[in-house]
Order: sequence, then C-alpha cells, then structure tokens
Amino acid sequence: MSVRELATRLPDVRTVRSRSIALATLDAIISEEWSSRWYSFDLAWGEHEQLGSMRNGGGDEYSIVFAQSGVFVRGFDHESEMSPYKRKPNSLWPGLVEQIPETFLEFVNEPAFSAQSGVPLMTICLWRSYSDDAWSCGDVAYPSENTDVDGSGWLFSQLLDGSPQGYSEFSSQYFGMNLELSDVAAVYLGEPLTREQVRRMNPERNWDELVEELEQIGYPADPQWNG
Repeated sequence: MSVRELATRLPDVRTVRSRSIALATLDAIISEEWSSRWYSFDLAWGEHEQLGSMRNGGGDEYSIVFAQSGVFVRGFDHESEMSPYKRKPNSLWPGLVEQIPETFLEFVNEPAFSAQSGVPLMTICLWRSYSDDAWSCGDVAYPSENTDVDGSGWLFSQLLDGSPQGYSEFSSQYFGMNLELSDVAAVYLGEPLTREQVRRMNPERNWDELVEELEQIGYPADPQWNG
C-alpha cells in the first residue's frame, strides 16, 4: 500500500478520531508507562488542536492533527527509501507536500514532527478539510515497485482495521496481554469505562491514575462505578 491507496481506505474524520481515542485508551489501560505505549491521544495538544499519534519505539511513528482548518496526517517509516535521512542533503521526498493547502503548512514544519536539524520526519502525508469528501495526498513518484515503500500499510494498520479482534491480536503480540473481545469492543464503541473492565484487562492498573489520563485522552469513565 502507498499513500495513494491509504487516502482511499482511510475512513472519515469522525471515525479516524474515535478510533484514535480508542487505541490510546486501550494502550493506557494496558501500560501504565507512557513510554511503552504505541498509541496516544491528547485532547488539548494545542490551541483548538487535538493530536492522535503512534510510535513504536524503533523510530517509526505517525501524527494526526485535528485542527480548526481540518486534519493533517504524517507518517514516518525510518527504513523507507523515502526517508529524509536517505537523501543528501536531508530533505523530504519530492511530491509529498508541494500540493498541501497553506492552512496545513505549519504542521509540515512542526518541531515535534521534525529531526533536531529541523528536517520534517515524513514519508507519508495526507490532509482533509472538514468540507472535503475524501483525503488528499501529493503527486508522489515512488522510488521502487515495493508495495509498501512509504510505510502506509503497516504504520496505519490498526487505524484501518478498527476491529476488536485486530487490537486483541496486537496487544497479545506486543504487550503479552490477552483481552476479552467484549471489553475491547466496548472501548471502540466509546462506552464509559468501569473499574470492572479495567480489572479484567489489567488487574495491576491504578484506577485513579487511569481516570486522570482518560481526561487528557477524552475518553469517559463511568462516574457511577464505585466498585
């Protein structure tokens, strides 16, 4: 998969946001340490901006900025032939951002998404205003016939899948945790989280600390649960 196919398969903005929140919530339940999580969501990342993100600890990541003007998506596969590090001098792959609307340009050069040198860490770029009926990407000439040359297929696999089974398999492989599908499904549906669910998923998780994190993520905890 390349960014062109990703643009056709990525769901609408509302679904991307709800899945991003669900993934961040599930990771927060399973892992007390933020540094060990893959998925995060910040309800107040910036003024009128929210951020969904993924990082695997090996240098691969994506960021999804929900801004007033629309949504900006960037992904970085550090082993991709399109990595800025593999160009001399270090620079973005031609075509990635040349067609991006001016309203999203600030995110291209966002320091949080860039190397210390200031070069944006990006092999994938998409955007969508709230009035658009589809995602857009640049006219990129790919360096090879590799079907996943920019990392689109695997970086966004959980976001595209959006199924309890998919996350359950991921959590088993990465965290060594076997989750009940009904508990994962409840989070994907946005149902208020209870202590009972958290105890089933991770008996060691501190409830009060989790509730504080849920506020930052924007996921509801059941206020009536006193178990």
